[in-house]
Amino acid sequence: MINSLEFWWFLPLGVVALLAAAAAGYWWWRRDTREDSAVAVANAGFVRSLESVRRRMAIYHLLIALAAMLAVVAGVAAAVMASRPADKSIERPELATRDIVICLDVSGSMLGYDVEIVETFLAVVGDFSGERIALSIWNETSRTVFPLTDDYDLVTEQLTIARDAMDISEYDLYWGTYTAEQEQRYLDFTSGTVLDWEGENSSLIGDGLASCGLLFDEADTERSRSILIASDNEVFGTSVFTLDEAAALVAGRGISMVGIFGGDPQYGDAAGFESAMRANGGLFYEANDPSAVPGILDAVASQQAVDLEAAEEIVITDRPAAALAVLAVFALVAFGLAWAVRE
Repeated sequence: MINSLEFWWFLPLGVVALLAAAAAGYWWWRRDTREDSAVAVANAGFVRSLESVRRRMAIYHLLIALAAMLAVVAGVAAAVMASRPADKSIERPELATRDIVICLDVSGSMLGYDVEIVETFLAVVGDFSGERIALSIWNETSRTVFPLTDDYDLVTEQLTIARDAMDISEYDLYWGTYTAEQEQRYLDFTSGTVLDWEGENSSLIGDGLASCGLLFDEADTERSRSILIASDNEVFGTSVFTLDEAAALVAGRGISMVGIFGGDPQYGDAAGFESAMRANGGLFYEANDPSAVPGILDAVASQQAVDLEAAEEIVITDRPAAALAVLAVFALVAFGLAWAVRE
């Protein structure tokens, strides 16, 4: 950071003008106080020898000198203000260019894990700057909750809705031990992810992953693109894309993947999930309990960022406060002294 005067030439010009004004003022004052301009009064010579008169004249001259000094300081402060005091710094900003699509399997067996993932992003979204986030949920079909955006107020609002809607366990869903309000929140949030609740299709992970891969825009921009997909890979029914086909499609578009396997390995296909991720350059984690998810997300977030150096910027921050304060205080006091002298 560099302390500078943007219009530095105003300072010497101001000082010269101030000195000229002081010289003119002094000449004018001396002209008015010359003896030949005074009115003669007979037998008044002894007045100057009086102690009270000498004391008042000393005070008078002291006040005049103080007022002149204060006026000079105020004038210098005014010249400094005219010179525009500022802090100048040269910055080379780094532009955060991370795009993250949160891709959640919202079938009943994944709800606990989904809540943990959403809560983790809620906790860290306040620290983001320039990163864009999207949320897509899927079961039999996919629904985009919100597209890639850096509107963090919107992100926070929608993630909060998602967390509250999925705060219901698979046990509650199976046995019907939930309130009408919980049920309605869950149904509203997952609306569009199931075509037929009585049908045979569920957890179609290939179609879910392929849909998430289509959410990335700005294809010509150098950005870090990643999908965080959470599923138990417990597929029921027939999908358009198999998991292997969808993973290859996503990787072919330069999108990295992080797979989080949740659920019981006895039912879901953890090995197939891991194989699809690693075969296409992705990462894979087994989340045996939801508390492991925040650590996984933190590790991924620290690795996936790409920072682009922007052109150097000269940032000028005006700093007139000190000069303005000196000008105001000293000018006011000088004016007060001048008024006292006049009285």
